[in-house]
Amino acid sequence: MTIVVDSIKGKKVAEELYKSFQIQGIHANNDMPEDILPKGMIRGSLDHMIFITLTVSIDYQRDAVSLWQSSRKSFEDSETRYLFDPSAVRENPFEQIIVDMKKHKLSKKPERDARIWKRNSETFCQKWDGDPREFLKDCEWDATQILKRLISDSYRFNNKTIFDYPNLRGDKIGPLWIRMLRDNVGISNLKNLDKIPIPVDVHVARATLAMGIVRGQFRGSFNELFENIRKAWFNSVDGLSIGHRPMVALDVDEPLWHLSKYGCTKRDKITGYCPVKDTCNARDFCTPGIINIEKNNVELST
Repeated sequence: MTIVVDSIKGKKVAEELYKSFQIQGIHANNDMPEDILPKGMIRGSLDHMIFITLTVSIDYQRDAVSLWQSSRKSFEDSETRYLFDPSAVRENPFEQIIVDMKKHKLSKKPERDARIWKRNSETFCQKWDGDPREFLKDCEWDATQILKRLISDSYRFNNKTIFDYPNLRGDKIGPLWIRMLRDNVGISNLKNLDKIPIPVDVHVARATLAMGIVRGQFRGSFNELFENIRKAWFNSVDGLSIGHRPMVALDVDEPLWHLSKYGCTKRDKITGYCPVKDTCNARDFCTPGIINIEKNNVELST
């Protein structure tokens, strides 16, 4: 198995995708599922902060559109609105949270999702007065420190380690949360964003492989390519600028997501034929060959 990380091509793709995303969108789309607010919610408010934080904590093996739609419905329903109040979640029985998260299909794995939701709510309630911004402040708004704390903050109970931020501490969700804090909640004083890796999900992976930024001969697990993809975008944005600031890997997350969802997912896994190539913003970079992603397994020959 041989893998090549082509950051020279990656720089060209990063510039083109970011520019296209800002001007006309990728495949004429530039809105994300998390961009739509529930009725009555004010962008940048504490409610918005908690809505983003708790919803993204269960964003694993989920269709993003349906997840955020379910979360909005749960917020708008007076019977399930309490799910977005950490103190109310803390006070309610676990069994009730399971039932209420199922009402609008907010949970996909009822017990696991409810456990993640309740534990994160308890942490923010007990340690940060129900306000995730207090946690960010305690981290001095340093994105690298935020990630470290998400991973390490824990306590011991019955000889077991109980993590404060289940799933938010994940390799994908931690960086994704930080990007949403910047792009959705509007927190503009986060530091060291250049050190935060791109949140690698199946869409970011598929687009990266389709553009040949990571290419070669490979057959194995998705996780084995994880670091190659993160490295590719760290290297590709290095030296690029957006206005008066350096581009960071997080800046290409949304464009890559759109490229895959509305384009690369239509590509034939074996022949590489893509029916929307002629209208694709990145058609000049599309790489022929086999790109087959099935659950956690990847077959690559490009």
